[in-house]
Amino acid sequence: MSCRPRFAAGAVAAVLTAGVLAGRAEEGGEMKTAAVKGEERVCIESVDRYRVCEPLFECVRVVLAQRGESYSADYLQGISGAAFRIAGICPCAPTCSAAMSTEALVELLGYTAMRLILEDKGATKVRDLADALEANGKVLPAEATLATPALRELRTELLAITAAVKGEIRAGRAAIVWHAFTNAEYDVVAGFDDAKGTFLGRGSYAGGEAELATAPQTRTLTAVYIGGPPGAILVGAKRGTFAARQAEIAALQEAVRHAHSSKNQEKVGKEPWVMLEGLAAYDQWLRHFGDPAAKRGLGDAYCYGIYRSTHRAAAGFLREIAPRYPRAQAQLAVAAGHFENEANTLRDAEGLLWWTSPEGPDAARNERVVGVLSRARAEYAAGMDAIIVALTALGAGVGISAPVPE
Repeated sequence: MSCRPRFAAGAVAAVLTAGVLAGRAEEGGEMKTAAVKGEERVCIESVDRYRVCEPLFECVRVVLAQRGESYSADYLQGISGAAFRIAGICPCAPTCSAAMSTEALVELLGYTAMRLILEDKGATKVRDLADALEANGKVLPAEATLATPALRELRTELLAITAAVKGEIRAGRAAIVWHAFTNAEYDVVAGFDDAKGTFLGRGSYAGGEAELATAPQTRTLTAVYIGGPPGAILVGAKRGTFAARQAEIAALQEAVRHAHSSKNQEKVGKEPWVMLEGLAAYDQWLRHFGDPAAKRGLGDAYCYGIYRSTHRAAAGFLREIAPRYPRAQAQLAVAAGHFENEANTLRDAEGLLWWTSPEGPDAARNERVVGVLSRARAEYAAGMDAIIVALTALGAGVGISAPVPE
């Protein structure tokens, strides 16, 4: 349920260079792996599950926790900006509206990141290879059966990405892979079973219990049908330091900027639908359910599931950092309370907005949704107001023209 992930172009060529993979094999590699039948099945032990239902950044915490980092899920949701985002409302909003890319968070925390993506070859599209996979019974066709050199090149590069992910796992490093287990989200691949042709790992709604999720290694290719081509992020060695205070202040400033975003607002009423952010996205959600004939759609259910989880993390993030800012501690605590109230309000709307709720139309249900979203929006806005006061107390700019709340 998302748009294309943000990758640098041409990265797969690096993976095809044996020296790059050989060099990465020397990085880290101290994590425990369990091998079965030689190297047919290799799996990293004790990979944490997702603690936040979120598609872009919780994967980073899971991977770095395996390296010994102790960042909380709430903290990385806050630092990445995900804890404060709301956009759409549409199925792609949680991945299309982000304060930073996934690899940028990796690098912010001091680690290197190698980004890989399978790219179109002129007129030959990645989707053409996916179509060939589907036509072959969901089995990647043999190279000799593919009609063009470009298709064969795509096949080679897809297998190179898969090989790079397996190389990470053999070295004891979980990898971040797009659409491995969930739909168009970043997942954590912590193992593979070549006898079965599967990856093993975790996702926001897959592999959340003791057993890891499993899916065909070629499943990543089918991402092109709903949310971009297959790709991976390989997290390398720690080369730098994390400037926590700078990142925390920047995250608060970006939260306020996002909440008061005017993106696309000039198009409202002139086009059937536009992507809005922050409070404007909440307002658009309210307008939608203000129509008695409106149905609960895919975007409503998906955004609801993500934002009720990430906005609860906002409360945790603010409470975690508040003691480090005595001049703003009280207001950060106030803001945390508002985001917790917002998350609680959204939680209680599961029967109205979640996947299991009726699509409708249902005028009575829509009226109830408007009430819930109105209360949630008010808490979100109050939380942002408290953050503005906190930033002002710290002498940090808020970057918007809105008046500072009293």
